[in-house]
Amino acid sequence: MIAFPTPATITAVYEENYRTKTFVLDTNLSGYPGQFVMLWLPRFDEKPFSLVNDNPVTLMITAVGPFSRLVHTKEVGERLWLRGPFGQGYHVPATEQRLALVGGGYGVAPLYWLARTQIARAATIDVIIGARTAAEILFAERFQRLQQEYTNLTLHLTTEDGSVGQRGRVTAALQPLLATHSVDGLYACGPHGMLAALERLAQDAQLPCQLSWEAYMRCGIGICGACEHEGKVLCLDGPVLVSG
Repeated sequence: MIAFPTPATITAVYEENYRTKTFVLDTNLSGYPGQFVMLWLPRFDEKPFSLVNDNPVTLMITAVGPFSRLVHTKEVGERLWLRGPFGQGYHVPATEQRLALVGGGYGVAPLYWLARTQIARAATIDVIIGARTAAEILFAERFQRLQQEYTNLTLHLTTEDGSVGQRGRVTAALQPLLATHSVDGLYACGPHGMLAALERLAQDAQLPCQLSWEAYMRCGIGICGACEHEGKVLCLDGPVLVSG
């Protein structure tokens, strides 16, 4: 683990959609899906970002505020500072062979890494990606390439306006899988409203689930308490919390 902000050089930048880029850095960490790093820009600010990969460090960053917009101006050869990895990620029991991975918006980032770690051992992996419109869908092409290589992965796309995939929210794509008892474990990342709805569905189906909750993290090590969620400090106890 890197305890203090350490410089890393950008080796590649990929545009995912109109406001999201993926940055590959020349740094390796020892982490696992669901963990995050704190990214720092000197004399500006520090923010948490989920890892898309740890070797090399890969981060998907959506331009939603001053910090992320400034990161978007960085190009190959420039430097970013990071520390981590931090937090509790996903841990898939060997008994769970049929997995459902559900990502809303940029919550899909850690799930792509999780899918890659489980694809060789799982019987089936149903990946559900949701967004408001087709223009906001993320990582669909990456999962499609994974689907072409591995027949046990099935990709489901949902959009609220019906511009691509199934019209509606991710819960509409998940419910048929739960009704046919095709899932042993649910893993998700996205906005709080989506996670709360998924948690209720999992509880009704008596299905174990691991949910990665978003929060404003300042310290990353459980000191400041800014990311408190239902009595837990998400940067230390989470961001992935086990339910069921």
